[in-house]
Amino acid sequence: MAKYCAICHKGVVSGNNVSHSHKKTRRVWAPNVQKVRIILNGAPKTAYVCTRCLRSGKVERNV
Repeated sequence: MAKYCAICHKGVVSGNNVSHSHKKTRRVWAPNVQKVRIILNGAPKTAYVCTRCLRSGKVERNV
């Protein structure tokens, strides 16, 4: 699955897991992206869109 939003270009960010003993291992935080049909430039298109953009109405759904 794509890990970035086609509307706001939100993508993965990386950082560290920090254990109780303060050991650090790398990890990633991925946005909640969904595959949806949207209207983009007047034409229907399938794209990966984050749920923040879907909920805020930044994208027009093609139902």
